[in-house]
Amino acid sequence: MTPALSHIRAWIFDLDNTLYPASADLFGLMDVRMTAYVARTLGIDDLGEARRIQKGYFQAHGTTMAGLMLEHDVDPHHYLADVHDIDLDVLAEDARLARLIARLPGRKLIFTNGDAPYAERVLAKLGLSKTFEAIHDIHASAYKPKPHEASYAAMVAGLGVDPATSVFVEDMARNLKPAKTLGMTTVWLDNGSEQGHDADRSFVDHHITDLAEWLHSLLGDDQ
Repeated sequence: MTPALSHIRAWIFDLDNTLYPASADLFGLMDVRMTAYVARTLGIDDLGEARRIQKGYFQAHGTTMAGLMLEHDVDPHHYLADVHDIDLDVLAEDARLARLIARLPGRKLIFTNGDAPYAERVLAKLGLSKTFEAIHDIHASAYKPKPHEASYAAMVAGLGVDPATSVFVEDMARNLKPAKTLGMTTVWLDNGSEQGHDADRSFVDHHITDLAEWLHSLLGDDQ
């Protein structure tokens, strides 16, 4: 292990677009279901209008779900079960990534804005079901999504990690800033899922473009 990371005792990973390629575009499938959910909930026949409202909730409240909860008393469990009911056939088992993560010294954890049932489905499809000790999901964050600071405080308490000896790997650079503020080592997986590369990146400790290759560089031969 490189000296810069020899103090790490907890390896925390985002899920979507981090443990699988951003090109899979699972969010695109979920986005369609979000629009349809808004249309059904509000009794709107025009999907274009439903999408406009959906994006308005996203802008005003941080997530479509937060807007629906606040303005229409939507059950978050029902909403998440619906929007996550997508086909995962675009994902494939990644045996090499599973081997590399398993070799990391310390705890292996998931921190996601999704819910645990969806995360478990994704991990199963990737062949990572036995790789991670625990999942901290949006329910455990009291529906405060990343990058809301309360989400990180809930994660640290819920998983029982010490930020000073934890690393957080994310494809959305802006989601690393609160982690860095807490004292975590931050790793940005720059795979094209986040735009705006001219933005401040001072809170990024490690800038990578391929998760498996980065882990291989830390651990050596993975065969």
